[in-house]
Amino acid sequence: MRTRHSVRGKVAVVTGAGSGIGRELARELARRGARLALCDVDGEGLAATAALVRSGSPAVAVHTAVLDVADRAAVRAHADAVARHHGVVHQVYNNAGVSGGAQSVLDGDWRVFERTLAVNLHGVVHVSAAFLPHLIASGDGHVVNVSSLNGFFAQPKSADYCASKFAVRGFTECLRSELLAQGHPVRVTVVHPGGVRTGIASAGVAAAARHGVELTEDQRRRARVYEERLLRMPADRAARTVLDGVEAGRSRVLVGRDAVAVDLLVRALPAAAPAIAARLERRLFGAG
Repeated sequence: MRTRHSVRGKVAVVTGAGSGIGRELARELARRGARLALCDVDGEGLAATAALVRSGSPAVAVHTAVLDVADRAAVRAHADAVARHHGVVHQVYNNAGVSGGAQSVLDGDWRVFERTLAVNLHGVVHVSAAFLPHLIASGDGHVVNVSSLNGFFAQPKSADYCASKFAVRGFTECLRSELLAQGHPVRVTVVHPGGVRTGIASAGVAAAARHGVELTEDQRRRARVYEERLLRMPADRAARTVLDGVEAGRSRVLVGRDAVAVDLLVRALPAAAPAIAARLERRLFGAG
C-alpha cells in the first residue's frame, strides 16, 4: 500500500504558471492547502493566475516572479528568493514548456530548435539543480518534471519537442536514481500528459513568428488541427491527475487515456512505433 504524501502546508514552486496546466496546478495546489511560489515568463498571465488563486483560496500564501527558466543565473536567484520568502521549499513542479515550430529536421529553423531545448530541457535542469539544496533541507522534498506523451512516442515534425521531452524523461530517471543512491529525502516524479487543452500548439507557432521565422500554411494548419482534434482533456482535470499521483507517491504519472494507450502501444510494439506515427501523420495532416 502506497504512503500518502499530502501537499497541505507544503511550499510548492510551479514554473510556467501563467496558463494551461501550470495555472491549474497552482489553483489545485491552493485548494489542497499548499503555499505557492509561481513563476512564468509571461507577466500578465502570471498575474492573472495569482488573482485566480487568491480569489479562490484567500488564505493561501502566494509568491510570484517573472522568470525565464532558460536563464540559469535568474533561476538560481529565484530559488534563493523563494527560500527567503517562505523559509522552506518542499516541492518543485517543472511545468514550463513550449511546443516548437512544427518544423522538419531537414528544413527547420535552428533558432526554434534551440529555444525549445533551452526552455523544455535546460529549464528543467536549471530549476531542479537550483532548488535541490532547499528540497533536501526541507526533509520532505519532491521534484515533479512534466515530460509528455512525446517523451516516449516520437512524431514527425516535432523533433525539437520530442528530443526535449525524451530528455526530460531521462534526466528525471537519472535524478531519481542519484537521490536514492545518496539517500536524500527527495522523491522524484515524471509526468507524461497526452493531449491537454492548453493552447500550446498555437503559442508555439506564434513564438516562432516572433523570433522571425517565416511560417508556412502547413505549420499554422497543424496547430489548428492539434487544438481542435488532439488537445482535448481539460487542464484542470490534468492538474488533478498530476497531484493525485504526487500525493500517492507515484514515480510516473500518465495523464489522459491517450497517454495510457500510446504507452501500451510503444511497450508492445517498439519497433513499429515510427511507422505508426508516420501513418498517423498522413491521416491527420496529409502527405505534405
